[in-house]
Amino acid sequence: MNRFARRLAIVVWPAFLVAGVLEIAVFAFVDPSSLHGPDGRPLGLSETAIYSLAFFLFWAVVSAGCLVALKLACSAEEINAESLRG
Repeated sequence: MNRFARRLAIVVWPAFLVAGVLEIAVFAFVDPSSLHGPDGRPLGLSETAIYSLAFFLFWAVVSAGCLVALKLACSAEEINAESLRG
């Protein structure tokens, strides 16, 4: 497995698992059909669409956090080597 694929897996897989847990935790207390937009009108999306959009939003946010944590765990030498390669 090349370095990029390994780092991608390190970021995306834990984020996927946490997004699933967040999905369960949030929608245990929130009814998707009761959600409204900023203008006060119902969203007009099916429950499945709301579940899906929320999951991908959670996954993106947690992935960003994992990526920051991965970058913070790198040594200065690793960061400098990456900047010279790319």
